[in-house]
This record gives sequence, C-alpha cells and structure tokens, in this order.
Amino acid sequence: MPRKKPFSVKQKKKQLQDKRERKRGLQDGLRSSSNSRSGSRERREEQTDTSDGESVTHHIRRLNQQPSQGLGPRGYDPNRYRLHFERDSREEVERRKKAAREQVLQPVSAELLELDIREVYQPGSVLDFPRRPPWSYEMSKEQLMSQEERSFQEYLAKIHGAYTSEKLSYFEHNLETWRQLWRVLEMSDIVLLITDIRHPVVNFPPALYEYVTGELGLALVLVLNKVDLAPPALVVAWKHYFHQHYPQLHIVLFTSFPRDPRTPQDPSSVLKKSRRRGRGWTRALGPEQLLRACEAITAGKVDLNSWREKIARDVAGATWGNGSGEEEEEEDGPAVLVEQQTDSAMEPTSPTRERYKDGVVTIGCVGFPNVGKSSLINGLVGRKVVSVSRTPGHTRYFQTYFLTPSVKLCDCPGLIFPSLLPRQLQV
Repeated sequence: MPRKKPFSVKQKKKQLQDKRERKRGLQDGLRSSSNSRSGSRERREEQTDTSDGESVTHHIRRLNQQPSQGLGPRGYDPNRYRLHFERDSREEVERRKKAAREQVLQPVSAELLELDIREVYQPGSVLDFPRRPPWSYEMSKEQLMSQEERSFQEYLAKIHGAYTSEKLSYFEHNLETWRQLWRVLEMSDIVLLITDIRHPVVNFPPALYEYVTGELGLALVLVLNKVDLAPPALVVAWKHYFHQHYPQLHIVLFTSFPRDPRTPQDPSSVLKKSRRRGRGWTRALGPEQLLRACEAITAGKVDLNSWREKIARDVAGATWGNGSGEEEEEEDGPAVLVEQQTDSAMEPTSPTRERYKDGVVTIGCVGFPNVGKSSLINGLVGRKVVSVSRTPGHTRYFQTYFLTPSVKLCDCPGLIFPSLLPRQLQV
C-alpha cells in the first residue's frame, strides 16, 4: 500500500477556502436565476464573457459578497446591489507588476500631483451617467425593464467605445444600483451630494450637477463631509472653489465627529478618539447649516420649525450629558420611522411630481461609496439609525427616514461615476 503524502495545515486551509468559494458561487447562481430582475442580466453577462474582449459586459468583477440564507423577505436579494466593476485584464496586471519591479519611484513636485476636474470628468463627453429612458403608464413592467436594460447597454457601449479600459476609472456597471439613484432623484425635493473634504473634486461629477440643477430644476446642496479630518484653511479653500465654479450650489460643512476644542490637536489621534465615542452622533457639526440651506430653498413653503426644535433638543442633550453617557444605549431617543424601499426603484413614478407634497420636504442623499452618507444621516437624526462600515458599498438599497413629521431623508447606495481618474489613485 503506497504511503500517504503529507497534508499540511496550509493545504487544508486552502482546500476549505476553495470549497467555500465553490459553494458561494453556486448560491449566487441560484439566487440570480430565481430573481427575475437581475437573473436575465447575470445570464447574459455569463454568455458574453468571451476571451476576445469585444463585449461591453465582459469580465465584470462583483465585489462585497454578502452572506445569505436564500432570498430574504419580499424576495429581497442582499447581493442585488453589489459593486460591479470591470475586471483588469491579466496582461494589464502583469504589466503593472513588471513596472513596479523595474521602475524606481522618485518624489515629484506638488504641482504635478494636482488634478483638474475638467480632465477627470471631461464635461460634455460620453463620461455621463445613465438616465432613465422615457416611459409611459401603458408600458408593462417587463417592457419597462427591458427598455432600461437596453438603454444601459448602449450607455456602456458608448463609454467603452470612446475610451480604452486603461484610461477609464472603475465605475458602476450594475444597473440595479443606478435604478436606485433614479428613484431617489425622482422622489427628492432637495438633493444632497455628499463629498469627502480630503478629495471633493473626485467625488463631484459635473454631469450630476448639470442634470439636477438644469433638467430637473432641483436645488443641489454640496455637503463637504469629514471636515474634522482637514485643516480649516483647506476647508475654506474648497468652499471658495465650488462657489466660484458652480454658482448654483448650496454648500454645507459637516462632520459627525467634531473635535473638542479643549483637547490638543494631535493629528495621529483624531481617528482613535472621535470614532471611539458611542454617542458622537448627538454632537454632529453641520445640521444647523443644512437647516438654513433648506429654509432658503423652500422659502417658507414647508414648516421646518420641528426640525429647528429637534436640533435645539439635540444640542441641549449633548450639553447636559457632557460626554458622560458615551456607553449608553443609542436606541433610547424618540422613534424614527424607517421605510425600506427595496423594490420601489423599479416602479414608474410621474416625472412631474408635486413638490413638497403634504407639507413634507424630501431630501435625497447621494454620493460615492465611503464619503459618509450613512454617518451624515445618523448625525442628523442624533443617534445611530443606519449601519456604518468602512467597506465600500455597505448601503445595499435606499431607505427613507422621517427626521421630523415634515422632513424625510432618503439614503441611496454609493455610486461611482465614470471618469478618467487613474485606477491606482482611485483605489
């Protein structure tokens, strides 16, 4: 009898990992085939996954797989809104590896590191975002879905026909996620575009600005978020820049974790101190600025006194607590009505909806992954109502939150718009 070959712990671990990957892939296939909305797209992508590289949807990489025991309530698939990016070709990966081994990095001047938003997004080019095609109430649901899918494939074909994959940034190839953006824009009376103060130009697609302020005729509020992580001079400079180049913007500075002026400003301890506090949401900096911007936009058409009273209560509560209740439960505040809009993004709504219907202003929150949309909503509410993660694309579908009886917030999943930003810099 031949002697058995030694089987190391490392090999056993690799065997288990491969088994889990195969099982996960099988579950993905079962979920996709049972989900009528995404199944056809998944099957077509598999069929067009050819080696010649001519298909627009070839080599799509799906990120952030979520564990699931089958379909959830109401047939909800937690992986329907996963990030879908174009996969780098094997040749491109090998080329970058070779360059990394051969080239010696040299420091460059600050001027060479500057980015011009016109070079990144190329305003007026095909680097746009997909729009919902025209529809009518006479169309069936299947006709509407088919039309949107066909329009989205044409949109991708234009971009990939005009630019090579090496020039394009990573951007969202998942139609289901873009449908969420369409629905949020249709529902909203005011749109918040949340950006990270450390690189706001990268998070600011001019095409969205032109569409919201031009075609939709809505007010766009630019939120410069995480201002506690940037020097005050940089914050002021960015605010001046956007006022100068985009005059229709309303600009608000925001952070869910403001610095305590009594503590020393040690840059290395900013994240450790602020992120450790359990009740940091009640001390958010920026809700009052956002309230003033919304009051200027609504011009008295909506009664926002309840919002002002809520901010006053939050400030009084934070002052009274004075940080002593950091470890208390965060669910002890007033109830917040939360609605999960898992399937609403696919339902037609009138393009000319009534503004401020029933005396309620609807504020939509959109932006790139990891800019702090969910943290901003927690800061406005005054406690944690949305889960927060460092993982890009953590928000799976948009939800609505009634901040007060007259103010409703919509949280949209993070979306990456197409641009010419180098992929390495983007990561």
